Amino acid sequence: MKNIIYFEPSDATKFDFDRFQKSLNKFAQVDGAEIKQALKQFENFENLHVSRLVELGTALIEAHGGEAKAKEYFAAHEQYFGEKFERLRRITGYLVGTLERWNDGKKAEESARVKHSVNSAIDDGVRAARLEEQALAHTVAYAS
Repeated sequence: MKNIIYFEPSDATKFDFDRFQKSLNKFAQVDGAEIKQALKQFENFENLHVSRLVELGTALIEAHGGEAKAKEYFAAHEQYFGEKFERLRRITGYLVGTLERWNDGKKAEESARVKHSVNSAIDDGVRAARLEEQALAHTVAYAS
């Protein structure tokens, strides 16, 4: 890693190990050799966003100074993480209440699905037999 990007790629600055070590040591005494070892994961990168260094520094400080000091360090560098955002995830499945408007293909796909339950009382043999039945009913190849 040679450059640190703070907000935009155009504001990249050269990484300064001594500066990074001093910023960590304001919160906890972290050995330079340990910091270098932790930084090895980034050695193949030309540029690195400062938020990755803050995450690394937080972990090192937590290990040497405790959780309270790590929270202080993170709070002091929180501005590099940008705006807070809500994490969105892609959900597989269909977000509809009824199947009335589905075409025949989607209805067949839904009926062919294996229904899972968290606390299933069905043993593996019964489950395999049901899967095979479903596959044969929909002319789908089933590999056991």
